[in-house]
Amino acid sequence: MSIQIVPIQHTYAAPVIELVLTIQQEEFNIPVTIKDQPDLLKINKFYYRDGGCFWGAFINGKLVGTIGLTKFDHHQGAIRKFFVRESYRGKELDIAQMLLETLITYAHENGIKELYLGALNTMKAALRFFERNHFIVTEQAALPKAFPLTMIDDIFLHFTLNQAG
Repeated sequence: MSIQIVPIQHTYAAPVIELVLTIQQEEFNIPVTIKDQPDLLKINKFYYRDGGCFWGAFINGKLVGTIGLTKFDHHQGAIRKFFVRESYRGKELDIAQMLLETLITYAHENGIKELYLGALNTMKAALRFFERNHFIVTEQAALPKAFPLTMIDDIFLHFTLNQAG
């Protein structure tokens, strides 16, 4: 089984929307719709315009995961839309780790020194994943002013990239 992590653009909006909404609405019972997430309808404009990127994880041509990076300051970025289909999660395939490492490598290569993200406190496995990857929980009040808040996030994490190498 070959896993490919590649930058994707708005031509993949339909499968991205299906993946994200299915996980949000059906798995986590988050009351959001596509109207609440206009970034998914304008992937190119929202993610790429300021030097960010949006990646998809594919297995045999099927989209099984996503992760996006928005650059909101010269040296700061926000991780958005980080989702992996339930049947593709876990250490066996390690898709989430591959997606995160792809984003961190890109951030490092593009001068981003700090990453932030918002999540839900109920997403315990995701929070443990980020903590294993050296993200630190931070208070909302400590977020940079330009950080793109969403209406549902209730916990925030921060990661400082090692710029040495």
